[in-house]
Amino acid sequence: MSADDFIVTPWHVEGDIDYDKLIKKFGTEKITSELQDRIKKITGEDHFMLRRGIFFSHREMDRILNDYDKGKEFFLYTGRGPSGHTHIGHLVPWVFAKWLQEKFDVNMYFQLTDDEKFYAKPNLTLEETSKFAYENALDFIALGFKPEKTKIIINTKNIQTLYPIAAQVAKKINFSNTKATFGFTNETNIGMIFYTSLQSAPCFIEDKPVLIPLGVDQDPHFRLTRDIAPKIGKPKPALIHNIMIPGLEGPGGKMSASNENGTVYTTDDPNVVKKKINKYAFSGGQTSIEEHRKIGGNPDIDVSYQYLRIFFEPDDNKLKSIYEDYKSGKLLSGELKAILIEKINNFLSIHQEKREKAKDKIDQFLFENK
Repeated sequence: MSADDFIVTPWHVEGDIDYDKLIKKFGTEKITSELQDRIKKITGEDHFMLRRGIFFSHREMDRILNDYDKGKEFFLYTGRGPSGHTHIGHLVPWVFAKWLQEKFDVNMYFQLTDDEKFYAKPNLTLEETSKFAYENALDFIALGFKPEKTKIIINTKNIQTLYPIAAQVAKKINFSNTKATFGFTNETNIGMIFYTSLQSAPCFIEDKPVLIPLGVDQDPHFRLTRDIAPKIGKPKPALIHNIMIPGLEGPGGKMSASNENGTVYTTDDPNVVKKKINKYAFSGGQTSIEEHRKIGGNPDIDVSYQYLRIFFEPDDNKLKSIYEDYKSGKLLSGELKAILIEKINNFLSIHQEKREKAKDKIDQFLFENK
């Protein structure tokens, strides 16, 4: 694969992604400084994930803000395909969604697509994906969402609510569009072919516009949803996309729940985190301490620095200092990894405590079929 080639689909991300090219390829809009300023004006806060371009692209976020200015409410929706334990990359859109929910005071739906992961992963049973759905729900709740405004939808448990909406959607999506969007073949099982209809259903669960914070790899599903929304008399979903979070082993691609060495799970204990970062985190440093002191490191390709930038160091001044020290050679790769290890383990120690408490609260969050 050449430097210009990259793959971004809902099931496969590979290569060094050029996000400007991806915006053109997907037909989305770049988040401009004007849009950032507008969000900041309404919310009273400049979120670091927007400021740093972690959320970089959107579809009609401006329409959502226009409606909001006129007093028209919207709701939020995001989700997770439960194929394994939650990792730190999954938390990015969830944390941002929580911020949006608090700032705009809106309802939030979180969909766990246990059926889709059963269709997509030959080695997973439906019992296993349902078990992972429960485990992933605990991580979502642990971030501090409020049950009175937040509901968790599990596809196989809430099919009674989802199916009538999905049927409306399915009738308007033809196979040629699905095939062109996802590259399906004659060997693709029909669960996968129908699946976009179910992922679309929460977009229309309330009679209001929806805003979806999500990883950009999931955009193709909602391109189809946006195409058919007017045909079923509904507003098009608006989207705001985050970049792909790289795996430990290097830039390009994304962190995957199925690659244990390249992934930090929310359930990892401190020693496991330390071992993974020290052993596997791709370094932008030089081959020897002498050379590193002389030439300096490259924080732009260093995974430890990227994790600090994306999630674990919200303070711009501290991040800038780390960047400059690493680039000048003052900060060594091992020292940079040590900073990240401490940040992740501090975060996870609090998160895991809250995750344990979430077990007693999960029933308050589960969506009840009407």
